[in-house]
Amino acid sequence: MNQSQEVDAIEPQSEISLVDIVIGHLHAEEYDPVSQILETLHAAEIAALLESLPQQLRDQLWELVPAGIEGDVLTYLADEVRSHIVKTMDHDEVVAATETMDTEDLAEFMDELPTHISEAVLDSLGDDRRQRLEAALAFEDGTAGRLMSTDVISVRKDVSIAVVLRYLRMLKPLPPHMDAVMVTDENGVYLGKLTLADALSEHPSTLVSEVMDEMADVVLASTSEHDVSVLFDRRDLISVAVVDENNQLLGRITVDDAVDIIMAEADKALLASAGLKEDEGLFAPVLLSARRRAIWLGINLVTVFMAAWVIGQFEEALDKIVALAVLMPVVASMGGIAGSQTLTLTIRGLALGQVSGSNLRWLGNKELAVGLLNGMAWAVVVSIVTYAWFADMGISLIIGVAMLINLLAAAFSGVMIPVILDRMKIDPALSGAVVLTTVTDVIGFLSFLGLATIFLL
Repeated sequence: MNQSQEVDAIEPQSEISLVDIVIGHLHAEEYDPVSQILETLHAAEIAALLESLPQQLRDQLWELVPAGIEGDVLTYLADEVRSHIVKTMDHDEVVAATETMDTEDLAEFMDELPTHISEAVLDSLGDDRRQRLEAALAFEDGTAGRLMSTDVISVRKDVSIAVVLRYLRMLKPLPPHMDAVMVTDENGVYLGKLTLADALSEHPSTLVSEVMDEMADVVLASTSEHDVSVLFDRRDLISVAVVDENNQLLGRITVDDAVDIIMAEADKALLASAGLKEDEGLFAPVLLSARRRAIWLGINLVTVFMAAWVIGQFEEALDKIVALAVLMPVVASMGGIAGSQTLTLTIRGLALGQVSGSNLRWLGNKELAVGLLNGMAWAVVVSIVTYAWFADMGISLIIGVAMLINLLAAAFSGVMIPVILDRMKIDPALSGAVVLTTVTDVIGFLSFLGLATIFLL
C-alpha cells in the first residue's frame, strides 16, 4: 500500500488517531510520511494538529508545513501558539507567510508582530494591498471594520442585469462566499444589494434598480463583532455590507467570519467559566499556566474562607448537634446548583441582548417563582429524608426552611450578579460563578446554622 492510500485510510478515523500517528512518526524521526500527511490536510486541520502537540514536537511539525500554506495555517492558530511559532521564524519567512493572507487576517496578524517585522511586511506589499491593510488597521480591534473584507463587488442601480453578468464574468474568479453584489451610486454610497439568485433568474434587460433589495441589512464599521454575529444568527445572513457614518460602502462580512466569532465567543465563555483565558493553549508553558490559574484559585480561597468564617460563628451549635455538620453541605450545594442554572441563563441572555433594564424585573420575578416552587418541593423531600435519618423533627423543619431561603437567594443572585458585573464592565462569565458560589454558601450556612442556633439551643 502506498502512502496516499495510507492517508486515505486514516481520514475516517478520529483526530486523536491522526495525532497518534504524527507523534509516532516525529518520535521516530520519520519526516517524509508526516510531510505527505500534511499535504492532504486543510490549513485549519494542520493548525488543530499543531495545537494538539507539546512544544518540542510542535516545532518539528512546523518545519514540515509546506511553505505555500504557512500563512493560512498561522491565521487558524490560537494567539499563544501563533506567537510562539512566529518567534521561531526568521525575518524573511514571516514576510513570505503574509503573502497568502487575506487583508483582514493580515491586519490581526500585524498586531502581534514586532515593529521592525511589521514595517518589513508593509514594505513588501503592493500599493493597493497596503492601502487596504492600512484602512483595516485604522479600525478598532473587535469591530466590523477590522473584520470586514474589502474584496467586494459593486454596481450601479441604472445598469441592466445583462451588464452585471458580463461584468462578473470579466472579474473571475469571484470573491469567496459571494451571494450578492452591492449597489452604490456614483459616489460609492451604499443603496442596497442585488442577489446572484435574482441576477440569474431575471430577464437580462431588467434594471438593477427594479430587483435590488433596498432594505438589505447593513452594519456600521464601528459595530462590535459580537453584534455582527448576533445579526447573522438571527437573520440567517450569508453576507452583509459594511458602511461608514456617511453610508459609504467599505466592504462586506460573510457568514464564515460570523461563524468564527460565534465559535470564539463560545470557547471564551467555556474557558472563562473556569477562570481561564481564551488564548491559553492545551500545551501552554507550565509557569505561564500556573500563574494564570493561581489568580482565580486565590480568589476562590478567599471566598472559601468567608464561608468557613460563617461556619465558625456557630461552633457551639455544631459541637452540641452533630447532625448539623452532616447536613450542612446539603443546603449550600442545592443553592449552588440552582443558582448556577439561573446564572447560566442570564449570562446567555446578556450575550444575546435579551436582558435589559425594561425586562429585568420580569426575569427576576420569574426566577424567584421558579426558586420558590423548587424550594418548597425539595424542602419537603429533604425534611422527610432528614427525619428518617435522625428522627428529629426540629432539624427536619429547620433544614427545609433553610433550603427554601437559599434557593430563593440563589434565584435572585443568579439574575442580579451577572447584570451588576456586566454594568461594571466585568465579564460575568469569568467571575459570576465565583461570586455566586460565595453568596449561596454564605446564605446557606447562615440560614441553616442560624435557625438551628435560635430554635434548637
